[in-house]
Amino acid sequence: MSTLVEKIKDIEKEISRTQINKATMSHLCSLRAKLAKYRTELLAGPKTGGPQEGTGFDVEKVGDARVALIGFPSVGKSTILSTFTATKSEAASYEFTTLTCIPGIIDYKNTRIQLLDLPGIIEGASEGKGRGRQVIGVAKSCDLILLVVDAGSGKADRQRQLLEHELDVVGIRLNQRPPNVYFKRKKDGNVSISASCQLVNITETDVKQLLHEYKIHSAEVLFREDCTIDQFIDIIEGNRKYVRCLYVYNKIDMTSIEECERVCSMPHTMVLSCQMGLNHEAFKEKLWEYLGLTRVYTKKQGVKPDFDDPLVLTHGRHGCTVEAACKQVHKSLLVAFDYAMIWGSSVKHTPQRVGLKHTLHDEDVIQIVKKKTNLKELDPHNQLQAWKDPKKSKAQHRKEKAKLKT
Repeated sequence: MSTLVEKIKDIEKEISRTQINKATMSHLCSLRAKLAKYRTELLAGPKTGGPQEGTGFDVEKVGDARVALIGFPSVGKSTILSTFTATKSEAASYEFTTLTCIPGIIDYKNTRIQLLDLPGIIEGASEGKGRGRQVIGVAKSCDLILLVVDAGSGKADRQRQLLEHELDVVGIRLNQRPPNVYFKRKKDGNVSISASCQLVNITETDVKQLLHEYKIHSAEVLFREDCTIDQFIDIIEGNRKYVRCLYVYNKIDMTSIEECERVCSMPHTMVLSCQMGLNHEAFKEKLWEYLGLTRVYTKKQGVKPDFDDPLVLTHGRHGCTVEAACKQVHKSLLVAFDYAMIWGSSVKHTPQRVGLKHTLHDEDVIQIVKKKTNLKELDPHNQLQAWKDPKKSKAQHRKEKAKLKT
């Protein structure tokens, strides 16, 4: 494992001292591809039959969304968990108070947000130092990451840079989106490269060099937008995680007003003080905004909507369409789906008849209408024919068949 770390450091030094020009681009592409492969191998850990260090913490995923608190020791992560949830996490003035993952639930706007207090990571966590692999494993399973820094330490910006670097090295891309590039490996044929836009940051020669480094000799690549060499390496690796991130400057009551104003002007950043009770409601509102949750209330024909138990959809997982809402209720609804009636801001007039691809807005009301046809035509693959039980009488069959039709 130490040899891998040494190889990575050697390549990083060589990249830093290599001048960027046309003559060195091929060499730099090869170095960056090797660096990405070594980092992936390092994060995977030793290939042995025993338990691996980077398997993560066993924390059951509950609620409608998952948020991770990541930061260095003693920045106030446990205090944030204890303040906003009913879970009491041990908080003390010494480092590494939290040694495992502690979950809590925030109830906000009829949704349940799972907040995870993770152990403090140290510089070099991406190389396996401390409990870095476990923390990173949990972070990859979250819908939002809160990078917590200590605003009163005088090193908040430095902490932020180090945390960003540690997460970027292990393939977690904060507040980024994957480039619009189509890439597919093929079993035979040559490498086909085409672009529907002008390429500035990468050339066809760079692409061929990177593919050769990964021993890919047959592939199809289509650039719908320009991207960098590192972004194309991410596409080849295929294991990058794109997560929204909110930077939380905690203990803001220990700094000056000028520093507070400077921090507030930075993008994706907010200030917080659990001790003084500053920005508590704004913290919850920011979580809600960055998670992008959409509440949809269901309604039966002739009955008032149920405003106590909404369906909660997210933009990241399955989208916020009528089809996603049907899947969340039960996948059999898609087989019998005819149309949906929508009340809310997503339609021009209420109620409005829509199809499966319609995008829902927060607090819309939906009524799903099923097809009224023969069950054999409706379900040729017998997905809904569970009522055909030879032990039941014909009368029972007729009753259950009528229930399915309605």
